[in-house]
Amino acid sequence: MEIRRIDDRFAVSPQIAPDDVAEIAREGFTTIICNRPDSEEAGQPTSVAIAKAAKRAGLDFHLIAVSGGAFPETAVARFRGVRQAANGPVLAYCRTGTRSITLETLANPEDRSIDDRLSRAASAGYDLSAMRDALVCENK
Repeated sequence: MEIRRIDDRFAVSPQIAPDDVAEIAREGFTTIICNRPDSEEAGQPTSVAIAKAAKRAGLDFHLIAVSGGAFPETAVARFRGVRQAANGPVLAYCRTGTRSITLETLANPEDRSIDDRLSRAASAGYDLSAMRDALVCENK
């Protein structure tokens, strides 16, 4: 498990396993968001398996799966809502973490500037600079 902290309230990770969830809880997270559709690749743990492990650990679990580089407004809005309603730190995961940090950047639950969002993503190892123009257009 490779958790990349964006700030004290949010982190992203590549795919997690049900056995990782107890450690995620010990690290202080209260919510897990899965941004990966089930059956994307062979051997991938299902969202149901992660959700069951989250429930056992006392964590909230939300499935907001996106694929194919598409980030529908409904997914972005739901992500923002979950992030803003969370009662503690949130861990979002997908195959590599890129979809999760992209959703965070688009949803902007902390109402941060474009530069701040892109800088935080870069600090965690995700270059989202190609999104700048789309983010600027959104803010107009």
